[in-house]
Amino acid sequence: MKILLTVHQFFPDHRSGTEVLTLAVAKELQRRGHDVRVLTGFPNRPPVPDAERLDGYDVEGVRVFRFSHGHRPVGDQTTITEIEYGNRLAAGYFARLVAMFAPDIVHFFHFNRLGAALVDVAVKSGTAAYYTPTDFWSVCQTAQLMLPDGGACSGPSKHSGNCVKHVAALTQGRAVGQLIRYVPDAVADLAVKLTADGALPSYPLSHEIAALHRRKDFLVTRLNWLHGIVSPTAVMTDILVRNGVDRDLIVQSGYGIETPGGEAAVATLGEAEPLNVGYIGTLAPHKGCHVLIDAFRRIAPGKARLKIYGNPADFPHYYADLLRRAAGSPAITFCGTFPNHEIGEILSGLHVLVVPSLWYENAPLVMHAALAAKRPVIASHLPGLSETVKDCWNGLLFPAGSVNALHDRLARLLGNRSLLTTLSRNCYKPKTTAAYVDELLALYAKGPLRDMRKRDYHGLQDIQPVDAGWVPLPDVR
Repeated sequence: MKILLTVHQFFPDHRSGTEVLTLAVAKELQRRGHDVRVLTGFPNRPPVPDAERLDGYDVEGVRVFRFSHGHRPVGDQTTITEIEYGNRLAAGYFARLVAMFAPDIVHFFHFNRLGAALVDVAVKSGTAAYYTPTDFWSVCQTAQLMLPDGGACSGPSKHSGNCVKHVAALTQGRAVGQLIRYVPDAVADLAVKLTADGALPSYPLSHEIAALHRRKDFLVTRLNWLHGIVSPTAVMTDILVRNGVDRDLIVQSGYGIETPGGEAAVATLGEAEPLNVGYIGTLAPHKGCHVLIDAFRRIAPGKARLKIYGNPADFPHYYADLLRRAAGSPAITFCGTFPNHEIGEILSGLHVLVVPSLWYENAPLVMHAALAAKRPVIASHLPGLSETVKDCWNGLLFPAGSVNALHDRLARLLGNRSLLTTLSRNCYKPKTTAAYVDELLALYAKGPLRDMRKRDYHGLQDIQPVDAGWVPLPDVR
């Protein structure tokens, strides 16, 4: 089969969980004889002419097309919020790729930086389309479902007034952020509805607010046009269904990962040996690395070491804050990034992995990799993590954001050194990429999970392919 995968960002510049999963699936499909291409977004900050937004390259034998996305007007669209979820220029490039490559299957692993208007193209072309939601972008513009105060959000309110409040708090400065939290969601909903209906005079950012009002309906409508959705966790399934996605379209299947051959050695901690603690992931505030550093600093000198793996360039201001928190501790090392094939070696040098996230994680691949390496995981007690990490069985759970509780879990491992070995023995080998691809191929063979004739295609856009005479596309072969 010809299979086209899409993702919001990709190797070599980006190498987090979704990118690792997409590449692993692409390579496994190719190994089985399928013809695979990847379309990725790319966060391009300098202005790029619309005719130069797509280029092509290869990653580990996989042909990749890259669409440069910037938070600025593109094509015939000037509203930045609308471009974020319904980019018609990206969809036009996608339509051209679909016309040239003629895929049998399109599988979306992320829509950000490309937009969900790609689904319109798949529907119009009659291409079977599937989606694996690796975060909450399809119901939350920030993809995290995390409120400005750190609390959990269940999704947009009736007219997305709570989303407008959240975006304003993030983008309009501290004073606005402090004031807007006192505005009830019902009042914000009314203001947003009146704005979207044109009942209020135009005001600064009114077009952006109206576009945010339309976001949920636009995205949920397109998810319901898909042939199927592969949800990795129960919390993801629940959130999608509560926000309007048809439950019959969803199958639940955890990710597969690349695992080294053979059985990993059980972790042990000698009587005088320092506890080797690790963090592997994006260095971003919602990932909670600062919580880990603060908890680790309370451990007596010489008792433990902390290695932090992540790209300092992703969130430079946050990285600077992490450096400040770690200053003066020779036991904390910032190790940068590493090629994904070295994950087993990296984990073998640790006793325990900490996943201190502050948001509803969606079964991060690094957590599965740690368990495959028989390295227990200390994780925030949040859905998406606690589905896999079982407290006092293969890891330890602690209330998200609690420095005291995380320090207590680390101290327990130091105070009862046999506990590490007990937890390590219970770590299981998770599903492999090959098994995951088996499930995807079986799903494709089944056909649509809901009768396509019963679907309402109201609002389907007629996206035309970009003109090949205007844009010389990279070779699809």
